[in-house]
Formats: sequence, structure tokens, C-alpha cells
Amino acid sequence: MINSAELLSSIPSLGGKEPSNPQQHQHKEVVARWRVPLYGKVYEIEFEHGTASGKRVLWIDNRSIFRREWMFKLVGEDMFKLEDKRCIIRVDPLPGFRYSYSLFVDGKSYEQFTECQAKALKTWETKLGDNFYRIVLEHNTLNIYVNGKLIEENGEFVDGGTDTTFVEDNNTFVLSARTSGNKRDGIVHKLTVNGTEIFDQGR
Repeated sequence: MINSAELLSSIPSLGGKEPSNPQQHQHKEVVARWRVPLYGKVYEIEFEHGTASGKRVLWIDNRSIFRREWMFKLVGEDMFKLEDKRCIIRVDPLPGFRYSYSLFVDGKSYEQFTECQAKALKTWETKLGDNFYRIVLEHNTLNIYVNGKLIEENGEFVDGGTDTTFVEDNNTFVLSARTSGNKRDGIVHKLTVNGTEIFDQGR
């Protein structure tokens, strides 16, 4: 069963990723899949649960993070870390020898976490030639990420706000911040690349 929410120490983490075996990955039996936005990236999390063998396998971005064979208890929780966030996958029983799969990130359900991230982040996506760019602004820190990489440029004060300019593959991006003039809208952010505006993913 694929979970409908398909939109990703002793605790396994991304730092301890196993090399991915392409043939092994091709034959995955995924029962649940989530996409988790975090720090400018979107992690794809996939979970295998063999109800006959007791096997449990966690994949993050097509890499095996942990593998447990012959688990006699088919329900329960598995913990892992995504960046600095503690995550839990919970397996619960359903009638008729079926199971439900839930993901919790940083103490929140998957739905609650992604809703909070949608409010905390502003995201733009564009393709220029053969290159794809995903630009993310964190509202609380004002950090800017390009394809998951934190950029170091500082904003330049201009009339009515700031402009932050950064260059990727000879493409010039300008992220502008302007006061909207009312409390409801607060600061308005606009992104242009080579002089052309890119509309954010909320539109």
C-alpha cells in the first residue's frame, strides 16, 4: 500500500548512508513514500515493509539508510535523522492484515511539518538551458539556498528595501525585498533572473 501522503548516534542518519546498489534499488517494494522540504532541499523518503519476511528498509534519495531483516514484530517505530531533525516512521495495524505508515519529523506529523515549512519557506523554481534551479528563502533566518546550497551573499540596501544578487552558471539572480506598506502582507519578495521575474511556487 502506498501512503496517500505522497507529496521525503545509534539513530541512522544521512551521514551514514550506504552506497546505493542500482539493482537492489530497482527491485524495491515500497509501501510508503514522502517528500520532505528541509534547508533548501526536498528529500524523498521511501519505506519498504515485508509483512512475510519482516524486512524493513529505509531509502532517502535512493540510498539505503537502514535495513532490518527478519523482524518478528511487524508494527512499531523506526527512528532516523534527516539533517538535524529526529524522524520516526510508525507502522500501525489495520483490519485484514493490513498496515498504515506514518512519518513524524521534529515531533510533528508529516502533514503538520510540511504545512509549517510551506509557511516558513518561499520557493522559486526555473530551468535555464539544461540547468534546473530551486531557490528557497527561509523567512525566519533570511537564509537563501540554491539547489540546497546556502549562499553567502549579503543584501544591499536600496530605496524601500534590499536587493541580494548572486550568480550561478553565469546567470544573475536578484532577490528583492520590499515593504508592502501594510501589516497583512509585510515584506514582499521578488526574484528575477537575467532581468526576468520568476514566480514563486505559491502562485
